[in-house]
Amino acid sequence: MSALAIGGLILSAGASRRMGSPKALLTLDGTGFLDRLIQAFSPVCDPLIVVLGYDAERIREGLASDARSPAIEFVVNPDPARGMLSSLQCGLRALPCHVEAAIFTPVDYPAVRTATVQSLARAYRRSRSPVTLPRHCGERGHPVCVSRRFIDQLLALPVTAQARDLIRTHRPQTAYVDVDDPGILSDIDLPEDYRRLAAQAGTQ
Repeated sequence: MSALAIGGLILSAGASRRMGSPKALLTLDGTGFLDRLIQAFSPVCDPLIVVLGYDAERIREGLASDARSPAIEFVVNPDPARGMLSSLQCGLRALPCHVEAAIFTPVDYPAVRTATVQSLARAYRRSRSPVTLPRHCGERGHPVCVSRRFIDQLLALPVTAQARDLIRTHRPQTAYVDVDDPGILSDIDLPEDYRRLAAQAGTQ
């Protein structure tokens, strides 16, 4: 067990209504969004928890075989219509008590690089800040790293709240990590977002 264990959470419980099909199974460079994020988080986070909701079985069946490894824990939000905070709280509750921090992202950010997750983990181990955020060209993005004390505050929120509002209240104590990773800003919500990201990937 690591002296300072950092867990990982990938939130993939939404209905993807605006996209028209589960975002977790969309592909980028031939690899599914959720598969890509599992690959990015696995070398850094232990445990790694994936929160599912809508289309849970379809998503699990559509994953690459290594993404269905016993090392990855799948948690199902029983009522994903309550929103993203409810899914985040489901994942946070599943973290073992020895985990001292967690790095989380929605599945909407499939282009995040492993190096970015590693940079967040290193920064947290140095600063122990309640919140650690990546920045690219001055803009904040995902994933987000939060301390155990902050995890407890997230779990105490009513399900109608939003995590970003709590994050804002800790802005003076937030640590920022500048990364060469535009993927932290690539929030894929709409078909045109997906087409744009796929076109960018094809030109790299």
